[in-house]
Amino acid sequence: MPDIFEKVAIQLKVNGKTHSLTVEPRMLLVELLREALDLTGTHVGCDTTYCGACTVIMNGAAVKSCTVFAVQADGAEITTVEGLEKDGKLHPIQQAFGDSFGLQCGYCTPGLMLSTLQLLSKNQQPSDKDIRKAIAGNTCRCTGYQNIFKAIQLAAQNTKGA
Repeated sequence: MPDIFEKVAIQLKVNGKTHSLTVEPRMLLVELLREALDLTGTHVGCDTTYCGACTVIMNGAAVKSCTVFAVQADGAEITTVEGLEKDGKLHPIQQAFGDSFGLQCGYCTPGLMLSTLQLLSKNQQPSDKDIRKAIAGNTCRCTGYQNIFKAIQLAAQNTKGA
């Protein structure tokens, strides 16, 4: 099939590294992350924004990358789950999810971790109601959420002052 769309040059920073790419205007951000940058921690679940498995941080806000075009991310700073760990050391959010058994199959976990990152960047002492609101856009079909709540509470404790 011939290329019918003129490609667009974009530049964005993902997990602290600048990338210059040419993309089709119809390419989704999730596709760019997974296919062009090989950052497969961002998952494709529903393609409708319902599940939240594709959640990333874009310019400080949690977004569902399955409904953001890559060209909309031109000039943006993106954080994916791979960007949480530093120098081989897990981020406190990642550690808390593991320590609290806040995952089972793990498919929703990257999106939940990034929603947690946004929550804790604004509120270091979230109430249960704050946590429920922050992760309302993320669906987990395995855990029943109780250990996810524990993980987020533990992450809040472990990130205070960090």
